[in-house]
Amino acid sequence: MRAWVNGRLLEDPQAAVIEVTDHGFTVGDGVFEALKVVDGKPFALTRHLARLGRSAAALGLPAPDLDVLRDAVGQVLAHEHLSLGRVRITYTGGPAPLGSGRGDASPTVVVVAAPLEPAPPTTAVARVPWPRNERGALAGVKSTSYAENVIALAEAGKRGASEAIFANLAGHLCEGTGSNVGYVLGGEVRTPTLAAGCLAGVTRDLLLEWYDVVEIDEPIEVLDSADEIFLMSTTRDVQGVHRIDDRDLRAPGPVTSKLMGLWAVHEAAHCDP
Repeated sequence: MRAWVNGRLLEDPQAAVIEVTDHGFTVGDGVFEALKVVDGKPFALTRHLARLGRSAAALGLPAPDLDVLRDAVGQVLAHEHLSLGRVRITYTGGPAPLGSGRGDASPTVVVVAAPLEPAPPTTAVARVPWPRNERGALAGVKSTSYAENVIALAEAGKRGASEAIFANLAGHLCEGTGSNVGYVLGGEVRTPTLAAGCLAGVTRDLLLEWYDVVEIDEPIEVLDSADEIFLMSTTRDVQGVHRIDDRDLRAPGPVTSKLMGLWAVHEAAHCDP
């Protein structure tokens, strides 16, 4: 694994280069992006960089130099030679006094890449009791403050699932820990609106452009009557759900299979849609 840190490509990615007072380390004051790599090329890089900029603005961080980040991704991938992989860009508040207040140092920027195992075509999910706060300061922000997701994913894992599903404070379906949720009801493909507090996923956005998907906020119990359920994310693409809690589903169902095929065609046609 190679790492690019604050303008420098490191020979030893395990070297200590992040200050112990970095605000991303001490209080989770940072944002990030995870990109899929296909045949050595980052997929949807422009969209991911744009979302990183929006996340940074939402946290009040200085605007990242997207051209520098694009070049950094290129430098890292030039040394990795990945047929299938993942790039992570992390952008934090930089060194700061201990506590919540920021200092006046420049942000810390890290880019790393690593191999990625293909996601299975279907998976199990579990609903968790902790709600997303759709009115919170971090709603819809891809923040490094991920402890809530760690707890939820661990709970899902205890129940034999690879993803946890959140409702929001209103009791509406929201999202997974690292994925958006879609479902099919009466032949109609649906997904929560961004007002539900979910992340504006790049995979979600592309499917909304490529297919007739209805954005609607409904109680999380709608999943009990859904004909099909699927996840959307950078590392999963479109993935069918064969079990939610104790309910088994046919997966991937016919509509989900169609979406999976559509995704594969578009991904092969253009690496930066």
